[in-house]
Amino acid sequence: MTIFSARFIAFPVSLLSFLLSPCAVAESEINDQTLIVSATPQSVSELDTPAAVSVVNGEDMRLATPRINLSESLTSVPGLQVQNRQNYAQDLQLSIRGFGSRTTYGIRGIRLYVDGIPATMPDGQGQTSNIDISSVQNIEVLRGPFSALYGNASGGVMNVSTETGHEPPTIEASSYYGSFGTWRYGLKATGALGDGTQRGDVDYTVSTTRFTTHGYRDRSSAQKSLANAKLGVRIDDASKLTLIFNSVDSKADDPGGLTESEWQSNPQQSPRAEQFNTRKTIKQTQAGLRYERQLSAQDDISIMTYAGERETTQYQSIPMAPQLKPSHAGGVITLQRHYQGIDNRWTHRGELGIPVTFTTGLNYEYMSENRKGYNNFRLDEGVPEYGQKGDLRRNERNLMWNLDPYLQTQWQLTQKLSLDAGLRYSSVWFDSNDRYITPGNGDDSGDASYHQWLPAGSLKYAITDAWNVYLAAGRGFETPTINELSYRADGQSGMNFDLQPATNDTVEIGSKTRIGDGLFTAALFQTNTDDEIVVDSSSGGRTTYKNAGKTRRQGAELAWDQRFAGNWRVKAAWTWLDATYRSNVCGDQNCNGNRLPGIAQNMGFASLGYVPDEGWYAGTEVRYMGNIMANDENTAKAPSYTVVGLNTGYKFYYSSLMIDLFTRVDNLFDKTYVGSVIVNESNGRYYEPAPGRNYGLGINLAWRFE
Repeated sequence: MTIFSARFIAFPVSLLSFLLSPCAVAESEINDQTLIVSATPQSVSELDTPAAVSVVNGEDMRLATPRINLSESLTSVPGLQVQNRQNYAQDLQLSIRGFGSRTTYGIRGIRLYVDGIPATMPDGQGQTSNIDISSVQNIEVLRGPFSALYGNASGGVMNVSTETGHEPPTIEASSYYGSFGTWRYGLKATGALGDGTQRGDVDYTVSTTRFTTHGYRDRSSAQKSLANAKLGVRIDDASKLTLIFNSVDSKADDPGGLTESEWQSNPQQSPRAEQFNTRKTIKQTQAGLRYERQLSAQDDISIMTYAGERETTQYQSIPMAPQLKPSHAGGVITLQRHYQGIDNRWTHRGELGIPVTFTTGLNYEYMSENRKGYNNFRLDEGVPEYGQKGDLRRNERNLMWNLDPYLQTQWQLTQKLSLDAGLRYSSVWFDSNDRYITPGNGDDSGDASYHQWLPAGSLKYAITDAWNVYLAAGRGFETPTINELSYRADGQSGMNFDLQPATNDTVEIGSKTRIGDGLFTAALFQTNTDDEIVVDSSSGGRTTYKNAGKTRRQGAELAWDQRFAGNWRVKAAWTWLDATYRSNVCGDQNCNGNRLPGIAQNMGFASLGYVPDEGWYAGTEVRYMGNIMANDENTAKAPSYTVVGLNTGYKFYYSSLMIDLFTRVDNLFDKTYVGSVIVNESNGRYYEPAPGRNYGLGINLAWRFE
């Protein structure tokens, strides 16, 4: 039978709960396998969600894995291209349906949330460095037109929810040792006082992790310390308060890209990093407070507020001569960012002749940035010593904020047919104040604002209790980030305010079928984009951007997740994505019809595992990545590759102690391949090599205080 809980449906604890009508589940009883809709913990059926969405369970992410990168466990999500650059100074390369593939650092084109706090800044630039895999409950990946409901992003949304503590209290210690001097160790404590239903009940999750590596490539070592905590307090029988804290401190060398000849001769080399001592440090601390209250059987509210600060220092591989130009900003970047925001939401469930739910809210985000640039050298008897912070070359304060009202409605038209429709008005403002004015470098202050209506809608029809089909359409909106505005293509100083936001329109049809204890999903889509933001040039760690006119993405996504014979599990996914320019962006050479760089046309994934609750377990996975164009002209590309991984372990219990020992090997057949590309790198240094065969072993210990 269908189970429904109206209590505490809150944003963005679950993307699925926002898209799936609670009244539709309760009234229509479409699917006997519908799961509980509840904010603590949150679990909603993928089958009934009228959008392309995938849910990755945290326990699956931690099974015989290093717990270091999202690339370990998200490759099974169709439409999601996630690649480990082997460069912890630049984060993962992550894109959804090709949006975000252009970025040379950080995450672009996707909205990221961790326990309701955006890991994407108001300008659209995000990072995954603060995600603690050891405490993840689940990750929801939303692809397609419904991403418009979340504002400044084109490709989709990734929502990370961490564990909510429960009885009995548990302490877990974990450690992983791998190739290239890789070592990760962590400690986690979870628990609760009470069952969470009475006034004064408390739940908690606290996790800390330390990671170090020498790196596969020369000059690619990294260290990261990460802490994550969540404390929930039941105020009364209708309200709850949750405090969230996160901190990350990382230092990483930046090995940079290689030319094709350098990659083929020695993929581990890093010549520019050695010369310029390229590196990056990041410190980030943030806290959030979520208040949830059930006003009545039909109404509930949630208020999410947060604040944080992030400091970044980066040394780039820029020779002395270009840095001596009066308009040049130098080869060292220092950033101090302070950000804060609030999201207020009210949900009402009722009837207007038919069951109707609407959710309305207001989202506000603000960020201030102090950006400075310095020469990346000091002179010693006229000879530059690179890797030293030199004279000041840039000093500006940038402000960015957005204010977005939104409305999402769900209508149960008949027992089998439902309509979801939403609208958001997104407004984004930039203001730059130049404090470095010298001869040859004038006042480059300026401001810009962008505004866009973002509609989205979906029709879902239940053919049977286990088979749903849907038709969805929506508009996306993506502004330039502050980093993309920071440099002009003509080499002059000042912000690139000629860069305009990109807008896209998507139409998608999909099918979801429950097959026993499994799910098969399929989606076909087409996205047309105007003024797509693409890389103009990339050199010496500095990238400039331009608008590309029109582009088109069309594709198909298939996924199958099945359990059988008790403890066996198979997962498979395939993505075909045809992403092309529909206008010329290459000047004299016509690029109309060329593939967009950074995007694989085909991706495949398959895994088979034997995963009992205890005893021996084992698994294997195969990942295929098609070739990836490295530049707009399509004259350079990273070749396709297939890699295989194996893992095995043994889990057993002794009284209240759980012990899990495992080992794994990745790239079993020692394939030589490019892990990611730097799009349109002006010197042809497109390639970031991936490691050959590598090994690891780990141990997890958990004690339950029963």
